[in-house]
Amino acid sequence: MARGKQPGRTQHAPKVHRAVVTHTVDDFESAFWPDEQPVDNAVVMTMGALHEGHAALIRAARKQVGRDGRVAVTVFVNPLQFGAGEDLERYPRALDEDVRLAGENGADVVFAPSVDEVYPNGEPQVRMAAGPMGERYEGATRPGHFDGVLTVVAKLLHITDPDFAFFGEKDAQQLAVVRRMVADLDFDVEIVGVPTVREEDGLALSSRNRYLSDEERARALALSGALFAGRDAAARGPEAVREAASAVLDAAEGVDLDYLALIDPHDFTEAPDDFRGEAVLAVAAKVGATRLIDNVHVVVR
Repeated sequence: MARGKQPGRTQHAPKVHRAVVTHTVDDFESAFWPDEQPVDNAVVMTMGALHEGHAALIRAARKQVGRDGRVAVTVFVNPLQFGAGEDLERYPRALDEDVRLAGENGADVVFAPSVDEVYPNGEPQVRMAAGPMGERYEGATRPGHFDGVLTVVAKLLHITDPDFAFFGEKDAQQLAVVRRMVADLDFDVEIVGVPTVREEDGLALSSRNRYLSDEERARALALSGALFAGRDAAARGPEAVREAASAVLDAAEGVDLDYLALIDPHDFTEAPDDFRGEAVLAVAAKVGATRLIDNVHVVVR
């Protein structure tokens, strides 16, 4: 039985959340499980450069496990999920600020391991495979990306041993393949999706937004604008959704579209023209040198 899955629950005084920083598995285990008290625990996996979207995940985790549960935040820029020419080296890193934000929003422990700590034997020879769900859309543009994601998620689930793991819905395909891995391979954890957090003007929060100039940021609003237009057209069927979203992107300047797709969330295939029900309208595009993704849930009538 996992440490966080013992029966019963012990009540304690309210905690003051100042996250403890750990860098090794041994130190993490000592900090995250300081005793054998039977409480629920949760993990929020990140690559750092935390923002309000991550804060919402941490707050949701804290609410789920209660004041006496334990919340861990992992901060690890996973090299396996970056392809050739992607932004591994320049991906933003700000651990001190990450620790502050994590603690203020309810995390008990931040686990920020080195690459050698996560992959002590070097680049792993055996990896998770995302299968067909990981070969479409993001997977087609970034071959092997989801294999790398699932490999590190599996390792971090083993290390943190959570009852609940929280992921943002902005990375809709990532959330889908993680849920499928957990279901198909019988991981004893509940995967919880948390809605996308947006700026007041609609731009989805992302650690990569800091790459954008002011002009590029303004152009990036076409992505959320297209998604909202498509969602507003959902009552008229799939083709109307695609047409409304495409019209916004076609009129946008400085947006290099990768894909716009109306997706069946069950298997992440393109929704057919006669599709009815809940779908994911997803977009990926480059604005300047920065690649951005976004999506919204739509109910197609």
